[in-house]
Amino acid sequence: MTHKPSLLIVDDVATNIEILAGALKADYRLRIATGGEEALAIAAREPRPDLILLDIMMPGLDGFEVCRRLKSATETQGIPVIFVTARDAEEDEERGLNLGAVDYITKPFSLPTVRARVRNHIELKRKTDLLERLANIDGLTGISNRRRLDEQIEIEWRRCQRTQTPLSLLIADIDLFKDYNDRHGHGAGDICLVTIAKELESSLSRPGDLVARYGGEEFVVILPDTDAEGAFTTAERLRSRVEDVTQKLPGGPVTISIGSATQVPSEPGRVSDLLNAADMQLYRAKSEGRNKICCAC
Repeated sequence: MTHKPSLLIVDDVATNIEILAGALKADYRLRIATGGEEALAIAAREPRPDLILLDIMMPGLDGFEVCRRLKSATETQGIPVIFVTARDAEEDEERGLNLGAVDYITKPFSLPTVRARVRNHIELKRKTDLLERLANIDGLTGISNRRRLDEQIEIEWRRCQRTQTPLSLLIADIDLFKDYNDRHGHGAGDICLVTIAKELESSLSRPGDLVARYGGEEFVVILPDTDAEGAFTTAERLRSRVEDVTQKLPGGPVTISIGSATQVPSEPGRVSDLLNAADMQLYRAKSEGRNKICCAC
């Protein structure tokens, strides 16, 4: 975290918020919620808080229910929660920790202790996030890897299924890459892979779009909320930019073929069906001469 970490303070009592905010505002960016529903809405929006300080006794949704919902949602389950509450019974603390909270602080509290515990959990989250990012990055190209791709496709599939909006996938493959390696060597082949991966990544403009290395010289692009026409337009932009950026590589330009498929996810449908459809179109693009796009429209 190069910026100040972000905290969400959730309490329905203004005095409690003021005390915590006064102790933490110098080191953290603060957001405030005075109820459970508001807290859930803030936590679900980007940028998400790095840590939540959560009271238990609130009108409407209590803190236990807020924590349960946070931990049951994919988007928010990784945000650490510290209960800060006047409920000091052992069974309450046990319940809060069993719901997934990382700590439990009872009122009245020591402000130095609160600061120390917040600092420790923020540092732990920073290290956890770093390990998670490294686990999701392809070691050669620096873009997302197959693990990250599989996770994100499932997330976007479920989201588009709820909203009944189209999800498009592109599968791009470097044309004649084995021949390129044979002619110029594997070192040049690695440079080619990195150059194309970075160009594909930089060519995507929306936060929800993702490109990942699928394996070897193949890449997959996830395009949520994108119909077939929009997917084809994006694919053509990627194809053209790769051809341009590889002009100066040995034996350049290097070209890519792209298969595109679009589907509005339905209950019987599967992510694998969409991937297979895009893969079939990639095969078609290869067989029809390469350096082109074919789509399942």
